[in-house]
Amino acid sequence: MKKIALTIVMGVIGVLLLSPIVITFTNSFMTEQEININYGPIGKMNEAAAGRADPYVNLKLLPDQVTLEQYGKVLVDSPRYLKMFWNSAFLVVPIIAGQTFVAALAAYAFSKLKFRGRDPLFLIYVLTMLMPFQVTLVPNYIMADKLGLLNSPNAIILPGIFAAFGVFMLRQFMLDIPYSYIEAAKIDGAGHLRIFYKIIIPMIKPGLAALVILLFVDYWNMVEQPLIFLDDPFKQPLSVYLSRINGEKGIAFAASMLYMAPMVLLFLYAESYFIEGIQLSGIKG
Repeated sequence: MKKIALTIVMGVIGVLLLSPIVITFTNSFMTEQEININYGPIGKMNEAAAGRADPYVNLKLLPDQVTLEQYGKVLVDSPRYLKMFWNSAFLVVPIIAGQTFVAALAAYAFSKLKFRGRDPLFLIYVLTMLMPFQVTLVPNYIMADKLGLLNSPNAIILPGIFAAFGVFMLRQFMLDIPYSYIEAAKIDGAGHLRIFYKIIIPMIKPGLAALVILLFVDYWNMVEQPLIFLDDPFKQPLSVYLSRINGEKGIAFAASMLYMAPMVLLFLYAESYFIEGIQLSGIKG
C-alpha cells in the first residue's frame, strides 16, 4: 500500500511538473486567432483590475484546429527570432567549450598535482561560487568597461570560460581516480599532458557530459548578463527576446518550443552520461 500511495503521489507531481510543457506544445499548433481569443485577457490585466474586462484566460489543452502557422511565422516571417537564436549559440558554444577545457586542466591540477598551497587556493577559488551574480555585477561591469568589452559578446564569454563551477565538479570527479594509475604511467615515461589526455579524459567522460549539459542549461537561459553587458538589442540572445514575447502571443508557444528543443535534445542524447556523471561527482541537489 505504501508503494502504491507513493507511486500515485509521484505520478501526480510528475503530471503537474509536465503540464506547462504539454500545454505549451499543444498550444503551439493553434491559430493566431484562437490564441488571441483564449489568452487575450493577459494583456488586459489593468482593465480587469478596473472591472472592465475578464481577468481569466481560457486555458485549453487541445487546439480547435491543428496548424503550423506559428512555426511558419517564427522560422520564416520573424528574422529577429533566428538572429537571436544564433546570438545565443555564439555565446553559449564558446563558453561551454572554453570552460570545459579550462576546468578539466584546473581540476587535474587541484586533484592530482601536489604543490604548496593547493588546497587553500582551491578553497579561495571555490568561494567565488558562493557569490551570486548580483554581488559581482559592479566589479565585472567596471572591468569590462576598462577593457573596452561593453556591448561585446566577450564581456559574457570570458567570465563564463573561467567560472569556478566546472573546476569544482570535475575535481570531485577526479578525486575518485586512483593515483596509482598516474604513478604507473609515470614509470612508463608519460608526462602530465599525456597522462591527462590518455588516462584522465577517457575516465571522466560522464563528468564532462554532465558538465556540458549543466552549462548549456545555465547559459542558454541567462537573462541578466545580456541585459547589462549588451546594450544593442540585435546582439542579445534568445532568452532576452522570450522574456518580452508577451506582446506577440501569436508566436509565443512555437517560439518557446523551439527555444526548449536544443536543451531537450541534448539531454536525451547524453542522459546516461549525465546521470552517471552527477552520481560519481558526489554533487547533491
